[in-house]
Amino acid sequence: MTHHQHLNGIVSNLQFGQRLDRTLTELFPNYSRSQIKNWILNGLVRINGQVKTQPKEKIRGNEHVEIKYFIKETTPYEAQAIPLRIVYEDNDILVINKQNNLVVHPGAGNTSGTLLNGLLYYFPPILNVPRAGIVHRLDKNTTGLMLIAKSKLVQERLVKSLKAREITREYEAVAIGSMTAGGVIEQPIARHATKRTQMAVNPTGKSAVTHYHIIETFRNHTHLKLQLQTGRTHQIRVHMAYIHHPLVGDSLYGRLRTSFKKTSSSVNNVLRNFRRQALHASMLRFYHPTTFLKIECHAPLPEDMISLISALKTG
Repeated sequence: MTHHQHLNGIVSNLQFGQRLDRTLTELFPNYSRSQIKNWILNGLVRINGQVKTQPKEKIRGNEHVEIKYFIKETTPYEAQAIPLRIVYEDNDILVINKQNNLVVHPGAGNTSGTLLNGLLYYFPPILNVPRAGIVHRLDKNTTGLMLIAKSKLVQERLVKSLKAREITREYEAVAIGSMTAGGVIEQPIARHATKRTQMAVNPTGKSAVTHYHIIETFRNHTHLKLQLQTGRTHQIRVHMAYIHHPLVGDSLYGRLRTSFKKTSSSVNNVLRNFRRQALHASMLRFYHPTTFLKIECHAPLPEDMISLISALKTG
């Protein structure tokens, strides 16, 4: 069975000169750019009453947008009793500390056993919220804090805050190489030209800014605190690899060795057995979407990263 969906909006004058697909993605943030591009190509988008079929067409500003599309009713995702480590909860939001080896959203190869399935079990009404209230994602093997909305209105407010850079996200990581100073990486990121599961620094990509500070240096590694100014897919992992300091355990972007001749065999053994990227979302600061009070949540390093850092201190 299918049913109609109808979207309406007004383009901002600030979007003058932008591509149509990018503009509509900003106007309707609950929908992906690829989905919007598909609607444009299929003649489902009208600008000031005229059908538009070119995603790259430029916007002038102040246009009226209308999108009519059909969706097929699908079987809802299964609710599953997956443990959730709740750091904060009220009537509007959840903050969880995601564990390692947990996919955030069902997809190819991961149709169940995800964070979304666990959220449906823990709070069934979240089924009515797009993406079960998930505001931002973490990679499967990245641990730490995630913000979840319990209603569509709250989710819309939080997504808007995220785009306005009003949500602060800090991470801790262990990078390969002994670094001497912190800094800022400001390099655009896009999908890799040939490896579709990877991202890469690309001058035609979306702007991406990562701030990093040294917590502690070891013989061949560095413990870092990082702050995201933007939130691109794999941003920290791509940026750290770009400056030739990929994260320990990052099999996707870790081009350099994780073991060194001057490192003890016991430390090398710890490094070889660290099976994920050494990355943890440690702090989340934001303004509550309904009370507007400032909230700051912290998640201590998981045991595997504590053990890794302890080993690196010895050798």
